[in-house]
Amino acid sequence: MTRRLGLVLALLLIAAAPAPPTPPASPPPSPAPSSAPTPAKGSVTGLPLPRFAALRSDDVNLRAGPGTRYPITWVYKRRGLPVEIEREFDVWRLVRDADGTEGWVHEATLTGRRTLLVIGAEQTLRAAPRDDAAIVARAAAGVVGRISHCAADSPWCEVEIKGYRGFLPRTAFWGSFPGEAVN
Repeated sequence: MTRRLGLVLALLLIAAAPAPPTPPASPPPSPAPSSAPTPAKGSVTGLPLPRFAALRSDDVNLRAGPGTRYPITWVYKRRGLPVEIEREFDVWRLVRDADGTEGWVHEATLTGRRTLLVIGAEQTLRAAPRDDAAIVARAAAGVVGRISHCAADSPWCEVEIKGYRGFLPRTAFWGSFPGEAVN
C-alpha cells in the first residue's frame, strides 16, 4: 500500500511541477541573397561541379567506391565517351554516364576534352544552326563525337562527328548542360 501511495504522490508532484519555460521565438529567416547561388566546386581541383569530361582510353574501370580496394562494377570500352563528374575525392571522380550509371573512376582515366553521345534516333548534322540548313551528315544514336563550340544559351552546338563538321541541336546529344557555353 505504501508503494502505491508513493507512486501516486510522485505522479502528483510531476503533474504539479511548473511547465518548462518556452524558448524565445527564433528570429525570422534572413532574406535570400539577391545574386544567384555560387556553383559547387570540386574539393580537389576547384573546378565546377557537376561538369563533363570524357574517357581517356578504351578500358576504364568503374568502381563501387573511391579506391582500388573497391570492386569493379563496370568496364567502359569506349574512348571519348562523355561522363558527368559529380564529386571529387583525392584522385577519384564520381561519374555518371548517359544511362545514369554512377561509379568512381581514377582521374588519370579522364580527359577534359568535351565530347558528345548522340541520343534518340538518327540525328541530322546541319551546315548552319538552323533546322532548314543543308544536311552535312546523319549520325545514328550511340555515335560519339567532339563538341567544338556551344554559345551560351544557344540551342545549337558546333560539333565534329567522324570527320564531319556541322551543327547539332543540344536536344540531339548528351554531353552539355542546357545553356552552357563550351569553347
